Amino acid sequence: MRLDKFLKVSRIIKRRTVANEACSGGRVSLNGKVAKPGAEVKVGDRMTIRFGDKLGQYEILSIQETVRKDAAADMYRIISEDEGMEEARS
Repeated sequence: MRLDKFLKVSRIIKRRTVANEACSGGRVSLNGKVAKPGAEVKVGDRMTIRFGDKLGQYEILSIQETVRKDAAADMYRIISEDEGMEEARS
C-alpha cells in the first residue's frame, strides 16, 4: 500500500491530500529515510512524522484497504509522540 493511502486509512492524517503534501514536503520518514507519497509500506515498518513542533513515531502493525473508524488505531502502534520540541531545546 502507498504511504499516503496508509496515513489516510489509518487516520493518522485525516485526508489523503494532506498526507500527500506531508510526504512531498519531507515531513514523513519511513525506516529512517525521507519517504515519498508513493513509497510502499509493509508490516513492521517504522514511520516518523513531523507536525509543526510535534514529532510522532509509529510502527505499522497491519495493512488494510478499508477499516472502520473505531478500528483504524489497530493498524499502528505509537512509539512516541513528542510535543514542544522547541521548548526542550531552549
